Amino acid sequence: MERPLFFRVNFLHLFFISIFFNISFNVSASEDTLRKTFLQAEKQVWKSNSSSYKILYNQLHYYPLQPYLDQQKLIHKISLSKADEIGKFLTKYKGSPLDWPLRKKWLTYLAKRNKQALFIKFFEPTDSAEQNCNYLQFRLNFGANPQLILPEVTALWVVGKSQPKVCDQLFKKWQTAGFRTDAVIWQRIALAADGGKHTLLPYLTKLLPESEQYLGTLWHKVRRDPDFITKLSRFKNKSAKEAEIFSYGLNRLIWRRPERALAIFDNAVKVFPFTEQQKQQITLKFALALASKDHKEAEHWLYQVDDTLLDGSIIQWRIANALKKQDWPSIKRELEVLPISQKNELQWKYWYGRSLVLTDEISKGQKILAELAEKRHYYGFLAASHLDKKVNLQDKPLVFTESEKQALLTNPAAKRAFELFYLERYNQARREWNYWLSQLNDRQKLMASKIAHGEKWFDRAIFTLSKVGYLDDVDLRFPLAFDDEIHHYSDRHKVNPAWTFAIARRESSFMPDAHSLAGAKGLMQVMPRTAKHLISKSLSKNYLLTVKNNINLGTKYLRQLLDNNKGNAILATAAYNAGPYRVKSWLKRGKTLPADVWIETIPYKETRNYVKSVLAYQQIYQLKVGQQGSLFDELIQTDIIPTAIIN
Repeated sequence: MERPLFFRVNFLHLFFISIFFNISFNVSASEDTLRKTFLQAEKQVWKSNSSSYKILYNQLHYYPLQPYLDQQKLIHKISLSKADEIGKFLTKYKGSPLDWPLRKKWLTYLAKRNKQALFIKFFEPTDSAEQNCNYLQFRLNFGANPQLILPEVTALWVVGKSQPKVCDQLFKKWQTAGFRTDAVIWQRIALAADGGKHTLLPYLTKLLPESEQYLGTLWHKVRRDPDFITKLSRFKNKSAKEAEIFSYGLNRLIWRRPERALAIFDNAVKVFPFTEQQKQQITLKFALALASKDHKEAEHWLYQVDDTLLDGSIIQWRIANALKKQDWPSIKRELEVLPISQKNELQWKYWYGRSLVLTDEISKGQKILAELAEKRHYYGFLAASHLDKKVNLQDKPLVFTESEKQALLTNPAAKRAFELFYLERYNQARREWNYWLSQLNDRQKLMASKIAHGEKWFDRAIFTLSKVGYLDDVDLRFPLAFDDEIHHYSDRHKVNPAWTFAIARRESSFMPDAHSLAGAKGLMQVMPRTAKHLISKSLSKNYLLTVKNNINLGTKYLRQLLDNNKGNAILATAAYNAGPYRVKSWLKRGKTLPADVWIETIPYKETRNYVKSVLAYQQIYQLKVGQQGSLFDELIQTDIIPTAIIN
């Protein structure tokens, strides 16, 4: 990785470096030497009393990451004799990424040795149940008022999972004081059943009164198999609590087996004492589930949803149903009665403008589209193409003085963040970046974003701009990141580099080490099983985290999807996100639709938004790489035809 200008140590840049670090460097010291020295010292920190370590350590005075050596030394040598030293370190770096790893180890050490007073002194709020339980118990031991402490325990107990054994003593005192009521037990059962650890349910069931223990068993059975609710005789009393359990099972069943859910609800509503809120929640879940499955009953349920629950999802599906029918008068009527807050969204402005044009209110519709066409947005680009107007990027670059940037970079957290980034320790670097940002005002955050872009830390620039809400510096938001690699592999696999840029920007914001919950990795979020299929061999753990490997396989996969979809990049983009077989299933049950209508009716919200984003990003990148014309001019002339499906 090329080093930044202000980190290159030589005669020409020494003065600038000295301002940046606020020190005087020896001319012979280079950044590479310092980094190598740090890495060597890091390996020896466990023997910090050795002469070799001390020599290395002394060469790193004022090096930004030296505090990490101090932290690791204290962690490795943790003892009561180090209490003052640990205290000074934690005070100096309180709230920073240097704080918690040491504080956690120190608190665990103190708790094991029953040093309760010290534990209380060093405790800071945390999401660690173990540390919180220790803290509350130790405060009780030191005479704190139970009536102030024990109510705090409720939040620790009422969770959908088991808590650490260290909490048991505290929970017993809380129970003895009368806080573990039947209502609280029931609340925890519901949490364990609905998204929590269902293996906790048998234990919680035994805590209920004997007459209600069957309810816990019922919860457990419905959690394991929502089909259990289809025999109403299993719900003996048809009580309010049984209605709650049934409602939970029904909301799961509608997604799995809609016909059975619809049939059983007709009978259930006659015998269960559902509250109005429960009925409306069931109606909402039915509407969303049936609409996403393109079920024949979807329209009925969509219009049963109460106005108080009329959110973007329901509006989306109501309009989508009308769009599938190309029923422009109905679309216009629907959009005219939307609440103002919804009506002003760009999405609905576009479709309202289109509906006006297609119902012979042409001038009125074109006026709305003309306003939209000034927006750097998917719907703005669509509107511009319908009016035969050029794309307007609304680019307003940020400008700062060099002295402003230098002043900002004197912050120790900034130095640590960038230095960790240069060492490619991206997780640690992001933690330090976030800590640094927490100390800045909005203008300083925008400056930080500009600096990050200049140092090719593209994802921090993108995320920070978004966090502040400044979206008009196009170069910062849509950088030509990894330009050489993207052009090289796009050319190799014959895909448009603007498309590759757009996919990488949407998938990871150019974060090389990005991981998804589904297991996708790297810049273009390639799944390991997809990568293995593409190159027909096993991959090392970090293969996809290497930029060139990731872009190579990502572009190769784009080429494959493009070929399988007969050159249709819209379908290929949808398949990149949702998988080729889902796209194939959507096409099989659909009909020929204009491309913008087909995109708006994609069943998966995630994929629907993904395709819109990628198309908008691709339009921007086409202009940035010198490709003339509008991608959306072609889009509005395109139909998505069911027969043009994946091979």
